[in-house]
Amino acid sequence: MKYVVVIGDGMVDLPLKELDGKTPLQQAKTPNMDFIAKNGSCGMLQTVPPGMAPGSDVANLSIMGYDPKKYYTGRGPLEAASIGAELSDDDVGFRCNFITEDEGRLDDFNAGHISTAEASQLIEALNQHFYRYGKFYLGTSYRHLFVYKKKDAATLESTPPHDVVGEPITEHLLKPENDPLAIKLNELMYKTSKILEKHPVNQKRLDKGKKLANMIWLWGQGTKPQMPPFVDTYGIKGATITGVDLIKGIGTYLGLTNVHVPGATGYYDTDYCGKVNFALEALQDHDLVFIHVEAPDEAGHAGDIQEKILAIERIDRRILGKLLEELPSLGDYAIAILPDHPTPIDVRTHTSDPIPYAMYSPGCESDKTEAYNESSVENSFKNSSKELMEGYKFLKFFIDYSQCKKA
Repeated sequence: MKYVVVIGDGMVDLPLKELDGKTPLQQAKTPNMDFIAKNGSCGMLQTVPPGMAPGSDVANLSIMGYDPKKYYTGRGPLEAASIGAELSDDDVGFRCNFITEDEGRLDDFNAGHISTAEASQLIEALNQHFYRYGKFYLGTSYRHLFVYKKKDAATLESTPPHDVVGEPITEHLLKPENDPLAIKLNELMYKTSKILEKHPVNQKRLDKGKKLANMIWLWGQGTKPQMPPFVDTYGIKGATITGVDLIKGIGTYLGLTNVHVPGATGYYDTDYCGKVNFALEALQDHDLVFIHVEAPDEAGHAGDIQEKILAIERIDRRILGKLLEELPSLGDYAIAILPDHPTPIDVRTHTSDPIPYAMYSPGCESDKTEAYNESSVENSFKNSSKELMEGYKFLKFFIDYSQCKKA
């Protein structure tokens, strides 16, 4: 049996007046998602447990079958595993964004989507000047890591930069403001601006009219987590396909195979076809593949309706269309489509609202949901006897659903 879980990060949304009350998912042409919904089974998941922040870390950990309330320690350590930063028991891993600061405000949480090549030069400069504070590790684009050797720093309060775009930086620094560790790390963030502003990378970006990567933002910190291997928990061998270090980091801790896909960028220009081709290849010797696509989430953060619609349509046509065409040649299979969390255009950040899923395995139960979108799945769900499922229970539910032909 082969399993594929396709995650359209932040894909679901709220009705938009610009779309005459439709969501991007309703507006998009999604014949393959609709096929899965009509011929398979749909429902609603709570991927973000009550009381937890609606981050991609928490939500994707749920989808991949692990209870965040039990295993989540922070976003930083998950990304550390992906980029080869081994944390000791006393280390705290911070997610480190390059941001654009402008007149005391957080102007852009991704520094104009700075390239990894540019970022590597800036990370090198930070390590040269601030090695007494800790160590910076290169990630991808604007997403990097800072490791600090003070375990107590894990208890500080931090804010995701994409939640406070346009707001004064002083209002969203690490807290408590009078905590010695917070004071020291907030001081570090401000000090980096003096080095970054003058760096040749930023001078060239300035000449080209691009946003500057003129400050760092520390957030999502945590200590090294302990999670049981995926193969021991579910009895199958799994792999990840993604352009995002966070998902690769979860995969590393779970013992999944992180398949490198050239051209998988974690942005609008990601190689959708490359992802599905490498996924099909991975299924030759793996039982399950998670295919994660970041583009809808990036469009949600940017408030870009058309890019979100395009990302959804590309997932449908280039990934799901190819999978539905090719998977039968591998024998029995099951496929699921879902987001990790909503990233509504009007909100421009994540929310904790329940998300719709659709799953299909030839010959298994169909509840004949009309289409895969927010209202259609929710209406079908309300008219069924199904209950809102905790997100981490979905993977086992999906695997069990696909066993109908053996019953």
